[in-house]
Amino acid sequence: MAYCIGFAGYSDSGKTTLVAKLIVEMKQRGYRIAVMKHDAHGHYKEAAGTDSTTFVESGAEAVVTLSPDGIHAFEKKRNPSLEEQISAYAHLDYVFIEGFKKEKHPKIAVFRTIEQSEIIHVLEPGPIAIATDMDNFNFDLTAFPSFDLNNIRGLADFIEQYVKSY
Repeated sequence: MAYCIGFAGYSDSGKTTLVAKLIVEMKQRGYRIAVMKHDAHGHYKEAAGTDSTTFVESGAEAVVTLSPDGIHAFEKKRNPSLEEQISAYAHLDYVFIEGFKKEKHPKIAVFRTIEQSEIIHVLEPGPIAIATDMDNFNFDLTAFPSFDLNNIRGLADFIEQYVKSY
């Protein structure tokens, strides 16, 4: 069964870059990774330089993009559910989920600005950790394990420890 870990944040918060780097690190540790990305507005296009292409080039065994009109894979489907797609990749070690802020899987909040840090208050349940490159905070982060966006090894260690406590 694959462990699901989400990465939630607003546009341009660094989610895609973070997930791509984590794929590389986790693959070096011997894990098989799938990525599921939320496309809430149905803007997905198959093109060089897209997030899904970045994930594939990083070594993900599977990349699934879900949008209101379908799944980027082999079928079209109206309003696909995240749980339904996760079960198709249960044979892998991890499913990294980008977006899906309102789903109930464990999430790491990702932000780069004070405005983006509001994601912490939006997530329910709250985040299991925070990834940011900010030095100054207007709130107390001691309630959450916090990682620099570039501390990929530290985040990978945290994810391994988190799933062991599952």
